[in-house]
Amino acid sequence: MHESQFTVIAVGGSLIVPHLTDTDGIDVPFLKAFRRLLVREMKRNRQFIIVPGGGKTCRVYQKAGRQIVKMSNNDLDWIGIHSTRLNAQLLRTIFGKEAHPVVIDHDPSAKEVAQLKRTKKKLFIASGWKPGWSTDYIAMRLAQKFGAKEMMDAGDIDFVYDKDPKKFEDAKPLEKLSWKEYRKLIPSKWTPGLASPIDPIAARLAEKARIQAKIIKGTNLENMKKAIEGKEFVGTVIS
Repeated sequence: MHESQFTVIAVGGSLIVPHLTDTDGIDVPFLKAFRRLLVREMKRNRQFIIVPGGGKTCRVYQKAGRQIVKMSNNDLDWIGIHSTRLNAQLLRTIFGKEAHPVVIDHDPSAKEVAQLKRTKKKLFIASGWKPGWSTDYIAMRLAQKFGAKEMMDAGDIDFVYDKDPKKFEDAKPLEKLSWKEYRKLIPSKWTPGLASPIDPIAARLAEKARIQAKIIKGTNLENMKKAIEGKEFVGTVIS
C-alpha cells in the first residue's frame, strides 16, 4: 500500500475575497487624518496605545465561514483576532517611525511592559490576543498595565444610549454613567461580535481598576482631539 502524498495548492487571494475593494473597505482619508492628529499630539508629549477592532473584514469572514460550516464561538473569535492583527499591522505601517515596530499580540508581562516603556516610543499598537478576549478588554488590560487612567472607545456611535438606537427611535443618549449603571444596560456575557460600546468583561475590569472610559464617534476627529486633550467633548463618560 502506497503512502498518501500531499498536493499543495496555492489559491489566489482574489478567488477567496474578490469584492473587498478600496471603495467599500479601507477608509484612507480617515486614516490619513487620524495619523495627522496623533502625530501632532505626540509632538505635545502625549503617548498612545491603539487597539483596532476587526471591522468589516472580521464580519465578512465570519459570515462566509458560517455559510459553509457551523462555526463555534472559538472559531469565530480566531477570525476576529486575525482580522485585528491585519488592521494592527496596517496602523503600525502607516505610523512608521512613530510606532513601536512590533505589534503587541499577546498579554505582556510586567517585565515586558517595563521594557516597552524604556523604548521611549510614544505609540504602541496592539491586536487581538486569544478567544474570549475582545479588543475592548485588551485595551482596558493595557490601560491597567501601562498605568493609564482612561480608555477612549472611538466607534460608530456618539454616545451610550439607554437602549439600542438602531432599533429604537426614542433611545436617549447618556452623557455620564457609573460602571454599575452601564453594566445594567448591556448583556452580562461576551459573545463574538457583541455590539455594545464596551463589552461586559472589559466593563468589569474597568470598574475594578478604576479606569474611566470616553465613548465618542471615531470619525469626528475634531471631537476626538478635544477628548484627548481633556476638553469638553460630545460623547459619554463612564467612571
